Parts: sequence; structure tokens; C-alpha cells
Amino acid sequence: DCWFYSPNTIALIPGQTGKLMYVMHNSEYPLSCFALFENGPCLIADANFDTLMVKLKGFFQNAKANKIESRGTRYQYCDFLVKVGTVTMGPSARGISVEVEYCPCVIANDCWNLLMEFMQSFMGNHTPGIPSVFGTKHDSIYSPADTMVQYMELFNKIRKQQQVPVAGIR
Repeated sequence: DCWFYSPNTIALIPGQTGKLMYVMHNSEYPLSCFALFENGPCLIADANFDTLMVKLKGFFQNAKANKIESRGTRYQYCDFLVKVGTVTMGPSARGISVEVEYCPCVIANDCWNLLMEFMQSFMGNHTPGIPSVFGTKHDSIYSPADTMVQYMELFNKIRKQQQVPVAGIR
């Protein structure tokens, strides 16, 4: 799930524009909470970070009905982990998410071609291109924060196209 927090205009320096902050949770990491800024750092904190956000209401405000989440089923096929979910915003479904992980590999670029071939076997021409997060992580270890950045991008795309249901694939 993801909650959007916008900067409180009173706390901003004149002429400064604030960035949205996304507070996210992932069922694969139930004891962690992820706080991300657009094009910025990702903070990984314990699950009680949500209570801290209440204390920061002078700096960030949580707009009503701004929760977006992806719920679905987790499948394992040999060394691949596939999660298919329905993305909902409020009471309505807005899209579909597909997350694919090749478990033995920790360097994302080393297994991208294998992931593409696997995804094409069941997604056909709907297989996505290489995620933007891979561009900055050429030979480094893929982390849970990288997954959360991809969910943030997907949720942002869906949130900005609220009027028209969107199928997002990651």
C-alpha cells in the first residue's frame, strides 16, 4: 500500500516547491516501512514510521482518500516469483500489477534477458521494457528499495490518470 503526503505550504521557504512523499508498505517486508520522495532518496524504517508522520503534520499533510494499493496472489514457478495484483485507489480498481523476480540473481542487469524471456511466455506483447531503476544500478545489488521505487512509479502513473482505468505492468 501507499499513502501520499504533500508538503505543507506553510513549512516551505518562499519560492521553494515541495515534493510528494510516499509512505509505502510491502507484505514481503512486514516489519519495514518505506518513505520515498519523487526522484529522491528512499528511507527504510521500522513499521512504526507511520506514527511519526502524524507528528510531522506541520510539514506534510495527508490528503483524504489518497491511499493506493496492489493486492493479489503470489506464485512461485521454479526459481521465479510472480505476483499479480489488482491496483485499487479508494473503492475502485484502477489497474493490474505484475511483479516478476528471478530469485537466484541479485544483480538486476545480469538476469534481465532471462526475465524478459520468462515474462514474454505469459504476457506476450504486453511485456514491459527495462525499468528505469535498472539504468542507475548497472552492476550493483538489487534491493527492496528498488522494488518500492518501481511501485511508486506505477502508482504515480495510475494516480495521474484517475479518470481512465489503466493497466500498468512492472
